[in-house]
Amino acid sequence: MLQDDLISVAPMMAWTDRHDRFFLRKISKHVRLYTEMVTADAIRFGPRARLLDFDTSEHPLALQLGGSEPRALAEAAQIGEAWGYDEINLNVGCPSDRVQSGKFGAVLMLEPELVARCMSAMIERVKIDVTVKCRIGVDDQDPEQSLFELVRQCREAGVSRFIVHARKAWLQGLSPKENRERPPLDYDIVYRLKAQYPDLAVIINGGVETLDEAAEHLKFVDGVMLGRAAYKTPYILADVDQRFHGEKEAPLSREDILEALIPYAEKLIAQGVPLHALTRHILGLYQGRPGGKLWRRFLSENIRGANINVLKEALAMMRTRQPSYA
Repeated sequence: MLQDDLISVAPMMAWTDRHDRFFLRKISKHVRLYTEMVTADAIRFGPRARLLDFDTSEHPLALQLGGSEPRALAEAAQIGEAWGYDEINLNVGCPSDRVQSGKFGAVLMLEPELVARCMSAMIERVKIDVTVKCRIGVDDQDPEQSLFELVRQCREAGVSRFIVHARKAWLQGLSPKENRERPPLDYDIVYRLKAQYPDLAVIINGGVETLDEAAEHLKFVDGVMLGRAAYKTPYILADVDQRFHGEKEAPLSREDILEALIPYAEKLIAQGVPLHALTRHILGLYQGRPGGKLWRRFLSENIRGANINVLKEALAMMRTRQPSYA
């Protein structure tokens, strides 16, 4: 089990882009980061630099792929490895209509043989880790059959690490947002999966909101993946390095993180990237802290079309309003 898998941040469409990942890396050195899902064909035929470029500070970093054609996925995985990613992950959990129509995501829970062929093809082409992120089942599937059969076949194909969102996905009748919230969580089945396959690394995902909850899960599985909690309240990651990795150095304060983001923001502006591309990801930095509402309102109202001075003014405002929080 890789130590940088203990705590990870889930791939989230429109959220975990390179700017968000750069920001999160300032909070924790060890948390494992994932890209948004990128389709295999987009990587093969699209603008690779725009899709795949990242800052070297983002390591450890995994590329999540979407697709269901083994050869296409193998080629995309090879490109991802050459680009410098540490892991290739296959999406077998996204329930959106667009994903279903492309025959990838959660709909692949219905075809474990195909998933295993896809994994085998990628494993043959790359040296880095190739992993699966799945649900426990879809629609009327029995998770005791669907999850365990998928894992069994992928294990035989050479997969040794699985990230399991401990909910079913309903392919019809629920929106993607509802699929993240309404199907009941079943953590116990993920624990049983780990107990049945002690040789596999099993990472649990779904509904985890605090590091205390993560620590409880780690009594039964190898890692915990946080999703929306890590995005909406990102500073919860500040305790990861000391708590789970034995780091002695104190984490950066919120204000020091913002100070460290300024050179990055200046570089973005020089490249013609709007500052909002970064600041939209940091609105939750002061969630639950004094001045948090003012922070969000100030950035939301002033950032579009703004220059770097707005970020500097926001930082100065927070330094004067409250003590530094580590």
